[in-house]
Amino acid sequence: MASSSSSSSRRTWRYNVFTSFHGPDVRKTFLSHLRKQFNYNGITMFDDQRIERSQIIAPALTEAIRESRIAIVLLSKNYASSSWCLDELLEILDCKEQLGQIVMTVFYGVHPSDVRKQTGDFGIAFNETCARKTEEQRQKWSQALTYVGNIAGEHFQNWDNEAKMIEKIASDVSDKLNTTPSRDFDGMIGLEAHLRKIESLLDLDYDGAKIVGISGPAGIGKSTIARALHSVLSKRFQHNCFMDNLHESYKIGLVEYGLRLRLQEQLLSKILNLDGIRIAHLGVIRERLHDQKVLIILDDVESLDQLDALANIEWFGPGSRVIVTTENKEILQQHGISDIYHVGFPSSKEALMIFCLSAFRQLSPPDRFMNLAAEVAKLCGYLPLALHVLGSSLRGKNYSDWIEELPRLQTCLDGRIESVLKVGYESLHEKDQALFLYIAVFFNYQHADYVTSMLAKTNLNVRLGLKILANRHLIHIGHGAKGIVVMHRLLKVMARQVISKQEPWKRQILVDTQEISYVLENAEGNGSIAGISFDVGEINKLTISAKAFERMHNLLLLKVYDPWFTGKGQVHIPEEMDFLPRLSLLRWDAYTRKTLPRRFCPENLVELNMPDSQLEKLWEGTQLLANLKTMKLSRSSRLKELPNLSNAKNLERLDLHECVALLELPSSISNLHKLYFLETNHCRRLQVIPTLTNLVSLEDIKMMGCLRLKSFPDIPANIIRLSVMETTIAEFPASLRHFSHIESFDISGSVNLKTFSTLLPTSVTELHIDNSGIESITDCIKGLHNLRVLALSNCKKLTSLPKLPSSLKWLRASHCESLERVSEPLNTPNADLDFSNCFKLDRQARQAIFQQRFVDGRALLPGRKVPALFDHRARGNSLTIPNSASYKVCVVISTEFDHKDRDSTIVSRLLCRCIVISNSVNSTDKEFVLTDVYKYRMEHLFIFHMVNPVSFFYPSSREIVLEFSSIHKHFDIVECGVQILTDETERNNNVGSADEDDLWYIHEFSESLRKEEKDKDSVAKSESCGASEKEDEEATKDKDEDIAEHSDSESISENRPRKRTMISATTNLKKWFLCLFLFFFFSFAFVKFSIYFDLF
Repeated sequence: MASSSSSSSRRTWRYNVFTSFHGPDVRKTFLSHLRKQFNYNGITMFDDQRIERSQIIAPALTEAIRESRIAIVLLSKNYASSSWCLDELLEILDCKEQLGQIVMTVFYGVHPSDVRKQTGDFGIAFNETCARKTEEQRQKWSQALTYVGNIAGEHFQNWDNEAKMIEKIASDVSDKLNTTPSRDFDGMIGLEAHLRKIESLLDLDYDGAKIVGISGPAGIGKSTIARALHSVLSKRFQHNCFMDNLHESYKIGLVEYGLRLRLQEQLLSKILNLDGIRIAHLGVIRERLHDQKVLIILDDVESLDQLDALANIEWFGPGSRVIVTTENKEILQQHGISDIYHVGFPSSKEALMIFCLSAFRQLSPPDRFMNLAAEVAKLCGYLPLALHVLGSSLRGKNYSDWIEELPRLQTCLDGRIESVLKVGYESLHEKDQALFLYIAVFFNYQHADYVTSMLAKTNLNVRLGLKILANRHLIHIGHGAKGIVVMHRLLKVMARQVISKQEPWKRQILVDTQEISYVLENAEGNGSIAGISFDVGEINKLTISAKAFERMHNLLLLKVYDPWFTGKGQVHIPEEMDFLPRLSLLRWDAYTRKTLPRRFCPENLVELNMPDSQLEKLWEGTQLLANLKTMKLSRSSRLKELPNLSNAKNLERLDLHECVALLELPSSISNLHKLYFLETNHCRRLQVIPTLTNLVSLEDIKMMGCLRLKSFPDIPANIIRLSVMETTIAEFPASLRHFSHIESFDISGSVNLKTFSTLLPTSVTELHIDNSGIESITDCIKGLHNLRVLALSNCKKLTSLPKLPSSLKWLRASHCESLERVSEPLNTPNADLDFSNCFKLDRQARQAIFQQRFVDGRALLPGRKVPALFDHRARGNSLTIPNSASYKVCVVISTEFDHKDRDSTIVSRLLCRCIVISNSVNSTDKEFVLTDVYKYRMEHLFIFHMVNPVSFFYPSSREIVLEFSSIHKHFDIVECGVQILTDETERNNNVGSADEDDLWYIHEFSESLRKEEKDKDSVAKSESCGASEKEDEEATKDKDEDIAEHSDSESISENRPRKRTMISATTNLKKWFLCLFLFFFFSFAFVKFSIYFDLF
């Protein structure tokens, strides 16, 4: 909508009418009669009797104009003789444009053409008024008079009875006030954005007829949007109607022809405001409306028959618009509607506001309810209907009531919500309903191809069914390779309620914990059961019958899981149980048997997922595994061998992480040409990995913590992500340079790696060498023109950095205790440079960092003082500086060092606020994220570039204030400084002697830490002396291996930060002792002299 329309619908008008007139012409005659009629009809008109006339329009008059819904311009013979009247007219037309004010005209004793052209007596009066004004002013008044002269209004000469004319004016004003845009939708969150986008599709300036669709899931707000559109747009059309509840009309049971006649009769009755219209044939609508400009809104359309009966755009006149809302996007496309607006979910912020309006009648929750309100909004899945219903149900309840309600809200639906959501489900074919339930229970957030494979043995047309569900907004399917199937949380809850209401003997899916426990314990299954989803976290103990699955010959999906890893749900599987059906999905958490049942045939298996199991092996011999795509055996700590996988030709994902007893991967793995993901993280005893060079689909390898690997495995050149962390591998093959697809290379924790000199392809974007034993890095990385991330944290022996590529976005070199040098000049303007706790950086390195030209980048390094090149400095957290376009900023951060191992996800935020002097309202904020601030062992410098928006918006302001603070109070700002950037400052950046003191202090501090740690190491060694003599010499070989592995693991683990001591370098201690000695010496001398002078 136009801004004027939306503005007028939101305003509260003080007056109904403002009348602009020339007093001597009409005040005591026509105007007095008009005022009396308005009073009689309950129309409030502004009274200007108390306003003193002057050369300029009074402020009170301007205010009255702007607070009136309708302005009546009463044009008389001498109207233009008053500059006051002409200025009023300009203000009225301005309000019409800005506020949507309605303008009416009355021509009293003057012809409209004389007003338009400023001719006749009216023109003479106008010219006399303009004689004393500028040409610019004359043009403004002339254009305004021309405009109002073209507004059709009441002409006094056309009436022979003034009283009748006044009654007609009052009636017209009343009608216009009655058609004021509805306020029913004022304040609805996000509504105006929807209306603007739909208006663009409607293209109201187009003269032809047009039809637009509005599509979205149930409860998203389609009907609300449609009603708001009707409220705003209806006055633009000759006829309009809103037809709702059309999904109910589809159930009336008439044959197709009768249904069309009935629907068209309803449409004509509504659009012509005539009850009980009857038509004899389907051509009547065209005959009646082909020359009429109509607005028709068809809400909640369910079938193509309804659209064919009501929405043939050729039936309606030029400029007509038809708007259709539906959950079924497919019928819009089938009807040929190309302009479709999809109503999306509100943002989390908007959802919280919608909820709060219903729950608290305000836009934000009370402080105590903030977390609860956000949680309920999330439970609603940000669905507007649910937000409104649950908000209303919780209104007026106290905090404890909310706490009691939450568990129920997580598993149950309010009846009003369920009734709306079930409409789409109940309209589905029986087979599509079954697919909907399968997705809700087993396949949410799974790929569409995965769902198709899982249900291939059923009688469902899965691909067609997925398309139908997506078109009806019951699921969403991502595009292309990201074809993930997603179902809304509330639809999942509704699906479980549908299952719970089915007859027990007809249920295809079992989800109720108690029911499943009974079925498995008593072998009460039947042939109807196709899926079991068993949450064992809700039980204490269960012994499964040996024949639990014997009668479930159609069981395809078996999921026994513990979602919260409670471990309390103990499921005993008897050794006698030797049968499992031909499953497509077998997920069984913490499976307690050593092998799978003897009569289990994995031929149909698509996914085998058995985390935390006690399996030692899966099965005997070679099995048919043509359908197997995923094998996950993570944390199966007793698994010693994998079966022959030569028949698993379609296997795509193999996850073996923390299978600590596994010694080797079978050679058959070398022929899995569709395998794209392989993980063996923390397989500590894994020694043998067959050649993988033939695996043409393999993209992702993870081999972290494989301590027995001594050499780099043979891998395919098509790899994209390679992680070989925490191993004893000392060098990497030169062939890596030919791996032109690799993007991420992670060798963190490689303790035997001394020099990184491996040539890598330019495709690499991430290189991780954290916690390794490297002492140097060659120039091999400078040619990595796509490198964005270089991670070197905790490389304790690294002494220098080579030239870095300009593409770098993130350099993490924190805790590199020996790092002294960086290659100059640094040419990484967009990189975050983290040198925290790098105390040995020399003067040249620090100068290179200070002089770095930052654009989007920033730097962090130890330091107590703002360097001298920042020529505007101040102690504390704020400073006043000249208003300029660009700055380099430095702040000194101080925090308390904490040796405890905190959550690494905790982040701190630095807020930089730029304030215009004497106008704090116009401040701008910028935030920076700082990690691990509790590990800073002394003060640090944080340097960044800032573009000053104030210089653009407030160029006249001579000074600004910069204020810095920690949003979560994690640190203090000790000092801050700014360098105003110009071409000259970029060329002449000198660190200055003042920074030499800071450098000296940092090195002294580093030396004191080194000595402290050396002393601690000596104590630790003395305490551990002789420990090896106490070991049991008759320990088993396996135990010795475990001890050795544990020792290896400890050697490559990240060193924990040590407890902070007082900052007490040796030199500083000497100075303090000297000061104390001098203090006491002079104090003693002063007392002696005082006694001496007192004696005399």
